[in-house]
Amino acid sequence: MIESPRLLLRRFRPDDAPVLAVYRSDPDIARYQSWASPITLTEAAEIIRGYAEAQPEAPGWFQYAIELKVDGRLIGDFGVDLHENRLQADLGCTLAPAHHGHGYATEAVHAVAGHLVAQGLHRLSAHCDARNTDSMRVLERAGFRLEGHGIEAELIRGEWTDTHSYGLLARHWKGPSAIA
Repeated sequence: MIESPRLLLRRFRPDDAPVLAVYRSDPDIARYQSWASPITLTEAAEIIRGYAEAQPEAPGWFQYAIELKVDGRLIGDFGVDLHENRLQADLGCTLAPAHHGHGYATEAVHAVAGHLVAQGLHRLSAHCDARNTDSMRVLERAGFRLEGHGIEAELIRGEWTDTHSYGLLARHWKGPSAIA
């Protein structure tokens, strides 16, 4: 559905459930997320069934599977929450730990941002746990600007955490050549 040089962002398939269950159950990945962890195979299959019902052009969350083009392996997921006005969207990306540090997250953000800007979106935003420095670097490399710091703004696993809010206006989009 969305392609980049190394990645294909596509709909989830039922056979993605085992991989999704593993990376979303990893404590280092789940630490900064609001989902319950660990995720069983049955729960992963149910999550994927829910993803299959969503439509990327409809308001609300649509979750893309991130696949490596070279071998077809699922390495993560990318969420787009299209606002009711269809001019704004919130983004979120999760990668399996074995695929961190290879530029895949930045490449995925660039691919999705480029796609959404080409579709006429005016503004993209993303929010992350302020302790998640890797996610902050990915957003900054993709051209997003830090717009806010929420103090103890989110309750995750019984702990109040700070959040950082990032934004990118379509007129500031520089395209994939901006990957650092």
